[in-house]
Amino acid sequence: MNTMGVRAKPGEVTFAVYDAAAGALLNVETIKIPKALSTPDGLKYVRNNILDVIREYSIEHAGLRITESSAKTKSIERIEIEGVIQEAFASSCLKSYYSGQIANVSRRLGFPRDQFKRYVNNEVAFEQVENWTDLKPEAREAVFAALGAQHA
Repeated sequence: MNTMGVRAKPGEVTFAVYDAAAGALLNVETIKIPKALSTPDGLKYVRNNILDVIREYSIEHAGLRITESSAKTKSIERIEIEGVIQEAFASSCLKSYYSGQIANVSRRLGFPRDQFKRYVNNEVAFEQVENWTDLKPEAREAVFAALGAQHA
C-alpha cells in the first residue's frame, strides 16, 4: 500500500510517497509552480501534478499538512494551494485521505505535538526514515503526512 503526504508553501508543493508494506520512502519531490502562470493556471498545474502522482504511484491513502489556524502570518497563496490539493484528493481514486495541522499529524504518528517541530527542525533524528537529515523541513513534514496517511 502506497501513501502520499503533501506540504504546500507559496510557489511550490512538496510531496512524499511511502510504501507502507515495505516500510520505505519511495520518493520525495517538489513541484515548483512556474512564475509565468496566472493564479488559476498555477492552481490547475498543482492539481494536475498531484493527480498524476496519485496515478503513477498507485496511491491509496494521502495526507496534507495544512496551515496552522494560529499562524501569525497566513499565506493566501498557500491556503489556495491546499484547497486545490484537497479537491484533487476528493476527486481521485484514493481510498481515504486527511488534512491536518501539527496536532492532527502528530496524533496519527503517536508522538506528542511538541516533538513534531523538533523532528522537522532536525533537533532529533527520526530513525524510521533513511537519510532524514538530508531532507528539507517541508519534505520532513510531507513524510510525516504520508506516514500519518496509513491511518486515514
